[in-house]
Amino acid sequence: MLSSRDEIRFLGTAGARFVMIAQFRSSAGIVLSLKGTNILIDPGPGTLVRFATVKPRLNPAKLHGIVLSHKHLDHSNDVNVMIEAMTEGGFKPRGVLLCPEDAITNGGDAIVLDYYKNLLERIEVMTEGGVYTIGNLELSTPKRHIHGVETYGLNIKVQGEDRTRVSYIADTLYFHGLEDYYDGELIVMNVAMYKRREGVEHLCVDDAKRIIEIRRPKVAILTHFGMTMLRNKPWEIAQQISKATGVEVIAAHDGMKFDLRRVSP
Repeated sequence: MLSSRDEIRFLGTAGARFVMIAQFRSSAGIVLSLKGTNILIDPGPGTLVRFATVKPRLNPAKLHGIVLSHKHLDHSNDVNVMIEAMTEGGFKPRGVLLCPEDAITNGGDAIVLDYYKNLLERIEVMTEGGVYTIGNLELSTPKRHIHGVETYGLNIKVQGEDRTRVSYIADTLYFHGLEDYYDGELIVMNVAMYKRREGVEHLCVDDAKRIIEIRRPKVAILTHFGMTMLRNKPWEIAQQISKATGVEVIAAHDGMKFDLRRVSP
């Protein structure tokens, strides 16, 4: 089953290659359930296994769509098998895939195989400023990120509402004005690094603090942790940012559920 409640479930919180390879944290994706629509975001290695082994187990046939922020393996490795599971072995073609063009383009390093493309109801290709619908939800990709491949974050609304319920800031190098594009009541952000490293296109703790200070969401959740974040205890980092900004900041852990009624009663 998938939740009938409005919630986000963090099946995995691993970020970057070494935490993924060692499985110090799970690299499974995030499941968003909101107003009866279930979306799987960034199904990295182990997503199908997590669906089958959590208690109670999750039914991928209840998904309405799958979203890839980009095609790096820690975000996309299980996309084909999750399409197969969502469509019940391909016997019930359905569902939406939302992803960048380079994840599906033939002739390149496409991550989504042709066979599985044909099992979907439709594929929506992300573009900067794009707006898309999956079930009862409206998703937008306001700005292309600075990352090694084509990458986008998300703003997620309920159709017919003005406010953004959830923003997801995917992998990116921080750039001036990044926070201006994400106005969610809840902001989920991938913070792979403790300190900034030259040439590494991920957010660090100082970047996360800056975004939270300026944007001031009701709640911010940090996830997608690399080795330096794990060594420095992300739960303590979240407490420090919360104390400095006055915003509730949470460090996600594998299996964590967040009730979206906390930010949108």
